[in-house]
Amino acid sequence: MAKLDRVGAQATKPNGVVIGVDVGGTKVAAGIVTSDGEILSQTRTPMIATGDAAAGFAAVKSAIDSLLANAPKKTARAIGVCAPGPLDPNTGVVINPPNLPCWRNFPLADELTKIYSVPVKIDNDANAAALAEAQWGAGRGYRNVFYACIGTGIGTGIVFDGRIYHGRTGAAAEGGHVSIDYRGPRCKCGKPGCIEILASGTAIAKSARAKLSSRAGGAKTRSALLDLAQGNIAAVTTEMVGQAYEAGDPVAQEVLEETVAVVSLWLSNIVDLLEPDVMILGGGVAAMLASSFDEIRKRIKQYCVNSRASEIPLVQASYGADAGIAGGAALC
Repeated sequence: MAKLDRVGAQATKPNGVVIGVDVGGTKVAAGIVTSDGEILSQTRTPMIATGDAAAGFAAVKSAIDSLLANAPKKTARAIGVCAPGPLDPNTGVVINPPNLPCWRNFPLADELTKIYSVPVKIDNDANAAALAEAQWGAGRGYRNVFYACIGTGIGTGIVFDGRIYHGRTGAAAEGGHVSIDYRGPRCKCGKPGCIEILASGTAIAKSARAKLSSRAGGAKTRSALLDLAQGNIAAVTTEMVGQAYEAGDPVAQEVLEETVAVVSLWLSNIVDLLEPDVMILGGGVAAMLASSFDEIRKRIKQYCVNSRASEIPLVQASYGADAGIAGGAALC
């Protein structure tokens, strides 16, 4: 049975490193992270999301054990795990995440503590990433931080005075399911017009496919976006939209301009509700929109009731694909 003393005898040494674990629907990533937020090493293994609870847990254990085996001289004092919600950060129980059907009311923190004999903290991925950005990344030095990861879906986290805001039961900060159009398409959560159904990577690809399908045959043949998809509209992805946008493709430009509009309106609501000290955008879609941040800032100022909205910085996240590892570590 693996123990954390494989990375050093003093597992509770305050200045030791921590293990950050990022559990997703298809992979488990784990990394050794310093108290300054530097990821010293990391590993990835496949996640067994559709098996039983034991198989899913074995995948997490495998990632941690692989990491420890390659870092025999480090002292790890805790493990932090970010995972999809719903989950209970107080008890460390994963409740019923849609993309991790293997776990239903699974006591992940307790099971890891039994094996590695160190404190274990668990939170959802967006909350954890928000904390990492607040402590070590683009939000460092700010008191109140709003973070959004715009990728396949949209997840958000709120950090007030260095602490994650969980709300009454731990279910707060579901900013991706704030509706901005009650007549809009119905989100998987059941509400119409959520920002996730309008501006996520999934939404961008869907919109691009719809626009291509509506074009006349001649226009389709001249589309850089369609060329990237080798003529197959159904094969268009979010990444292709980004590439085509850079190439000046009109369909891709139209899609991303619409995305800028809805994201700006959404963020203006966030400003009027929370008035954070900084807003941080991460994820693949945020990277695609980086060149449009000035336009988003202008629109936020235009939409906001708050007359000082322009004083709130809008910045890109520091952690990219490693946000989950850093986030898990930040919890500790």
